[in-house]
Amino acid sequence: MGTLLPVGEYRYEISRHGAVLGVEEAEFAGTAIRGVRQSPDGANALEVAAIVDIEGTVQQVKISYNRGFFKRNATYEASDETLRGSISALAGRNEILVKLGRFREISAELSLFRALLIARVRARGTMRWTGRVAVIDPATLVAASLKQSCRATDETGLRWSYEARMGDTELIELDGKGRLIERRSSDGTITRLIGFVSASKE
Repeated sequence: MGTLLPVGEYRYEISRHGAVLGVEEAEFAGTAIRGVRQSPDGANALEVAAIVDIEGTVQQVKISYNRGFFKRNATYEASDETLRGSISALAGRNEILVKLGRFREISAELSLFRALLIARVRARGTMRWTGRVAVIDPATLVAASLKQSCRATDETGLRWSYEARMGDTELIELDGKGRLIERRSSDGTITRLIGFVSASKE
């Protein structure tokens, strides 16, 4: 059985109105996602490591956010119908518990999580989906269960409209292999695939 997304190393550039906001370097290994998003000066960085099962369901997420000398870490584990985690920072430790949706979708900000969710929708043979997603905020690292939806905007299933929140919409384009090659957010932010190194032997 093949993976839902091409395995390999992905490099994305994030910009808004022509100004580069950051670079995202991530790897999809079939059973794991690892990635770093950082600002051009390297002062702010988000690091994510996730374990994924054969069906593309995220089982565990370890995530950290660095801003200057400030650092926050979190670890989340999916179990049955809940996502349980703990956040560590200078102020101490907080426990988080959120309910998972029917398909146990989890998003930890990196573009590969968005690509994986859409790949799972496509694998079910549908062109439209609405459900709960456990979304981990990239700054606070707090998870929340949010209702999100997506739908294909063409017959090929390579162009999608994704609504993360009311009024917060992304236009997403995939290539023929299912790689996410561009995200255009309603706030003007563009995330574009600028490099890919395949790890497949095919």
